[in-house]
Amino acid sequence: MTNNLFEKSERYLNILCREIKERCVGSSGNIMATSFLEKEFSRLGWDTGKTEFEAIDWEENGAILRTDDIYFDVLVSPYSLPFAGEASLVAATTFNELEKLNPKDKLLLLSGDLAREQLMPKNFVFYNPEEHQRIIALLEKGEPKAIICATGRNAALAGGVYPFPLIEDGDFNIPSVYMTEEEGQKLMQYAGKNIFLESRSRRIPGKGFNIIATRGKTGARRIVVTAHIDAKKGTPGAIDNASGIVVLLLLAELLSNYNGERLIELVALNGEDYYAVPGQMNYIMSNHNRFNEILLNINIDGAGYRDGPSAVSLFDLPESMLAETHRVIEKYSGLTEGIQWPQGDHSIFLQYGVPAIAVSSKWFIDNINGQDITHTPKDNIEIVDSMKLTEISQALNDLIRRI
Repeated sequence: MTNNLFEKSERYLNILCREIKERCVGSSGNIMATSFLEKEFSRLGWDTGKTEFEAIDWEENGAILRTDDIYFDVLVSPYSLPFAGEASLVAATTFNELEKLNPKDKLLLLSGDLAREQLMPKNFVFYNPEEHQRIIALLEKGEPKAIICATGRNAALAGGVYPFPLIEDGDFNIPSVYMTEEEGQKLMQYAGKNIFLESRSRRIPGKGFNIIATRGKTGARRIVVTAHIDAKKGTPGAIDNASGIVVLLLLAELLSNYNGERLIELVALNGEDYYAVPGQMNYIMSNHNRFNEILLNINIDGAGYRDGPSAVSLFDLPESMLAETHRVIEKYSGLTEGIQWPQGDHSIFLQYGVPAIAVSSKWFIDNINGQDITHTPKDNIEIVDSMKLTEISQALNDLIRRI
């Protein structure tokens, strides 16, 4: 059985990360991935359905930033509107500087403290610091023609990319681009002078789907196992989060004969790496006043990294469930109890009072604030150990049947 699961794990990873070129929400690749998953769940005998939501895809064709014959390296911010024009450059590094500035009809350079961490999308409901909201409000009130962001690294919020896009928000309608801190320092010397910017991009209306498969006793309290199926544009998204979807598929096979006292719900959420988390919001609305029916959430994200053990992080488990989970962790040599971490879909269930288990890689959660893999081309099949995905699926099968 283990060899069979390993081979299927390899095949699933190849489909999700190579045959399907990208899985960003709203894209054709994302539709292909969710269709594939729906068919596989149905083939394995699960009652399978999908919920639909509106989304946008986005494409860009580069940007040019120059003054006279001096050019600067610059990238188009994800989901930004296009821009082409020339205007005087103004700059701010702190909130107080931005508050005193009049950037109307100018190009605005943000750097320093203002650009140290990615701004949460203006309509993001799960985590949106007041400081971020105040910056966004000032930017919209100031009405610059476009915004240039000079950033460093912010792995906790933006993944491993350098530089990171300060603004990644399809609901924010001031065009923006971004560059490294070093390029920002060079550009700062031209404050007060006219700068030309052309940023070529467009938003493409589309749709997305959550895929939900159920098996077990109808009307019973649910065990909900989740993994997000989407990935950032420009990355294969192997551990973020094709590996989680692979575990869902292996678990669907292992539980295909389940006839226990619980209702098992396997959910591919679609939007964890998308500015508006539409799949997560769709799931919350679909389960309005029903979270009390959920006995436990198990969320898989960042699993299968080649180095180190798999980490099982525990959140608010009742005593009997905690004891069973510890027995399972001790039974499987590749598993260890991990530290608690909030950057995943298990946080949704915790906010509604549902106990949760987050399954990841110890290396990933230990380095979540400094790694340079997720959201980049480095997040590819070569960094995944399929035997670890096999072991995780077997351990979760064991745990679910115990519960």
